[in-house]
Amino acid sequence: MKISVISFTKRGMELSYKVRDILLSYKIDAEIFTKHKAAITKDRMKTDQATEENKEIEENKEIIINKEIKFVSETLHQWAEKQFTDHHALLFIGACAIAVRTIAPFLKDKLSDSAVLVMDEAGKFVIPMLSGHYGGANELAERIAKDMGAIPVVTTATDVNGLFAVDVFAKKNNLSICNKEGIKEVSSAVLDKSEVTMAVAGEYSGRVPEEITLVEYPKDKKVSIMVSPYLADGEKAQLQLCPKIYVIGIGCKRGKSLEEIEKVIHKQLQQAGIQKEAVFAIASIDRKKDEGALVQYAEKHNLPFLTFSEKILNCIEGDFYASAFVKEQVGVDNVCERSAMAATGSDGELIIKKHAENGVTVAIAKKKWSVVFDETHN
Repeated sequence: MKISVISFTKRGMELSYKVRDILLSYKIDAEIFTKHKAAITKDRMKTDQATEENKEIEENKEIIINKEIKFVSETLHQWAEKQFTDHHALLFIGACAIAVRTIAPFLKDKLSDSAVLVMDEAGKFVIPMLSGHYGGANELAERIAKDMGAIPVVTTATDVNGLFAVDVFAKKNNLSICNKEGIKEVSSAVLDKSEVTMAVAGEYSGRVPEEITLVEYPKDKKVSIMVSPYLADGEKAQLQLCPKIYVIGIGCKRGKSLEEIEKVIHKQLQQAGIQKEAVFAIASIDRKKDEGALVQYAEKHNLPFLTFSEKILNCIEGDFYASAFVKEQVGVDNVCERSAMAATGSDGELIIKKHAENGVTVAIAKKKWSVVFDETHN
């Protein structure tokens, strides 16, 4: 996670540095921005080291601070849009109204919106305004407030009442939310103290919250929450949470289109009965790192594109479908199976062996997974 901290006055600027240091202590990267040059103190300026771009701005009587502070010369809307596109969290040091008006055009839904927080210029309150659970704004507010001696103003109902929050549980266990409308149904049941049942298609540990009734998997009867990567389980629950445990190993001829790649991958996921949300990456040999269709697929589906050298792939142990032709071309007898296993690590398991279709080869590997309860309950 990366956080963009923006302030509008000299006092706000001073708080920005304190917040930045706190975030760094938690190994969270933070950038400091300011909109008004009045916020910049002389001891922070390094004009003698200014770049050509900085000099041009100075000629227009605007000041940019080298490295530490970035001056926002565009509109706040333009700046915020860039932060949302890059999936950065935002912390405004100033009035809530400024934050609301700035981010309003870019809001989509609770699973994709960036975390947004506001801190007053006196540093007394930290308010998570957007994406408190899944985006992590509530947790950030708690951390910042604790170290600054401020008060976190958390308003989400489950937190206020000290109850189980299913989207926090999902985030901390790296679970994809397959049907976001189910969050509201489950959260309402928790708040109403209605029975909330959960089935887990894997191992689990920790103290199960009092609000949750854990039932054995598999279940034919519908449950409130199903923690499972399987397509068939989506019909058995109000809310399905998918562990991100599968990697798609892929090889292809040069020049394949995105549509051709998608068609083969979709077909294999369907045949394996796996939800697309359960995929955590695609993988291939490093000479494919600039293959247009693979790069496009990763970007479209918001997946890391992992690539491995010929040397690493040849060291992967396993029973793979070997091809002398592929070995001659790229130095490895199998790209898709070896890449999938390289991405899952030593505890990986190849569940779908090489499938070749229209110049595309696909294999699917799975890594071990489990969920933990005791770290998610307030």
